[in-house]
Formats: sequence, structure tokens, C-alpha cells
Amino acid sequence: MMKKKLLAIVVGAAAAMPVMAMAEVSIYGRAHVSVDHLDDGADYSEINLSSNSSRLGFKGDHDVNPNLNAFFQIEQQIDFGTDNGNSFSTRDTFVGLGGNFGQVRAGRFDSPFKAARGPANLFGDQVGDMRNLTRVGNARFDERYDNTIEYTTPDMNGFFGKLGYSLHETDVAGQDVSTDTLSTSLNYVGSVVEASLAYEQSEEDTSRGERDGIRFAGSYKITDGLKGVVFYQTVDYTNDAVTQAVRDSLTADTFGLGAELKVASATALKGMWLTREADASDFDSTLWVVGVEHKLDKAVRVYANYAMTDNDSNASLTPWSQARTADPAGSAGEDATGLTVGLRYDF
Repeated sequence: MMKKKLLAIVVGAAAAMPVMAMAEVSIYGRAHVSVDHLDDGADYSEINLSSNSSRLGFKGDHDVNPNLNAFFQIEQQIDFGTDNGNSFSTRDTFVGLGGNFGQVRAGRFDSPFKAARGPANLFGDQVGDMRNLTRVGNARFDERYDNTIEYTTPDMNGFFGKLGYSLHETDVAGQDVSTDTLSTSLNYVGSVVEASLAYEQSEEDTSRGERDGIRFAGSYKITDGLKGVVFYQTVDYTNDAVTQAVRDSLTADTFGLGAELKVASATALKGMWLTREADASDFDSTLWVVGVEHKLDKAVRVYANYAMTDNDSNASLTPWSQARTADPAGSAGEDATGLTVGLRYDF
């Protein structure tokens, strides 16, 4: 019986080999963990072990003909150090076609608006991530939407555009309601300058209400070892289901500056200041973060950061709430601080 099962496995694997060869499938991922001391400024002050957007993925592509390429990706979140019942959840997963016309893909993945923060994202998936101020409450963007179709233009001397359209099917008062999100960006990648300008709009019938946002992120290579970054975002939130006070607290402008300085070939010092100004009184927050990162090689890096959010009396934002399994709540009016030491291994 065992020999028959083994023979079936071998035959199945042999049959799959030509398909795998055609698809050129590769496995990749990231193991990213940190040890943090988190303090909400009130009652919480603890040491945590956190998994930070760790992931496992499969991707492949296939040349249909000299002018057409098919590609796919399946990416899942893997949480190290915890069993929360949701440790294997979908990240960017899509299938598409590319060629001289550009690229079209469909599935579930980061919106153009979310991707546009890239040029200024010095502390992604770490304590001090800028999303702790840019991705707040029901007005948040920075989303990975389901049921999305996206077109990316060909590269035009460093410039390229993205246009994404997401379908949200829902039910309101027993009636089918079709809602959507439109997200677009204009991007430039050069040897010295990198920049993205994005706009996103969600209809009012979506589950979190109507949101309109504009975002700009840019980086400038001042010298070979010094890079400066700038960021601006404005979000307008409309929802008849909530009070004007809530709408004002979620309608906000966020802007900031940062820099990265290489002090050795594999070591960099980083810092960023970011402030969020809401339409409502006493809902403003400011994020300060400094850190050092050392690359052991191309795949492995270690880092240490210190971050703080300075909150107005009605704000309770923290510098650790995004992309991490360790995310205790903040306390209104209190300054939250986080000290972290992390290890990231890309494979």
C-alpha cells in the first residue's frame, strides 16, 4: 500500500514538472521579527515579541509570445511567534498580462495610493512606520482592496502611471448596492529623484463611508550617502451615519520630512518627523522616530529604532499599531513611546 502511494506521488510530481518549468515559479518570502518595549504613557509598559508583516509567496511568469507575458503571484502573511487563528492570510495575490502596452493585473493587492508612499517610507513595517499617522480610523486609505483591476503604463523615461478600480459588492437594507474605489498615481523613478503623486476616492456606500485622498511622497539623493524625503497627504471623510465631530476628527492633513545617512557601506542612520492635523480640535498627533540599520548581507539586516507619538488631549495614536502583531491600544492625550530591536531576513 505504501509503495502504491509513493508511486502515485512520484508520477504526479513528474507530470507537474513540465508545467512548473513553463511557469518559471519561484518561492520567496520575509521573516521579520522584533523585540519591543512599548509604553502608552498611562498604564501599559511591557516588552513584546512581534512579527512584522512576515510573508511567504509564490510567483511566476511565462512568455506567451515575444510581445506578451503572463504572470501571477500568491502571497500570504505568516505570523512568527503567535497563533491568533489568522496566521495564514492573503496579501498581494493576482494574475495578469504584460507587454509593450504596459501591464494589466487583477486580484487583491496594494492600491496605487498605498504604493505611492514608497519614496518616503523609511521605517516600513517597523515601530515608527508612517502609516501610524496616515492610516487612521474609517477614513484610512493605504489599503489592499479585494476585486481589483489595475493598469500600469509602460515606462516613459522614468515616468509611469497606475490606474486601479476596485469593486465592492454589498447589501444595504436588503437591496444590492454596487460600490467602488478609484485609485490612481503618477510616478517617477530616476537616479537622483523618486516621486509619486496619487489620488483615491471611495463612494459613500462603501462600508466605511466616502473618502477622498491626495498623497505626495518624494525622495532626493543629496549625495551618495545622504537621502532626504518629504511626504504630504490630505484626506476628506464624509459619512452620514456618523456625527460631524467624527467626520472632522478623521478629515486631516499629514505632512513630514525625513533623512537617511549612510555612515558605512552597510550601515545607515535614519530619522523622520511627521505630523497629523485634524479638522477637529485636540485630535492632532506628531510622530518622531530615529533608528540605525545594518545590513549583514543582501538578505539579512538588523535595526534598532526609538519612536514617539505626541498626542493632543483627544488623540490616542501610537508609533506601533501598523503591520505588527504587537499592537496594544494607545491612551488619549498621552505620549506613546516604543523602543525596538529587529531582525529581517528576505529570501
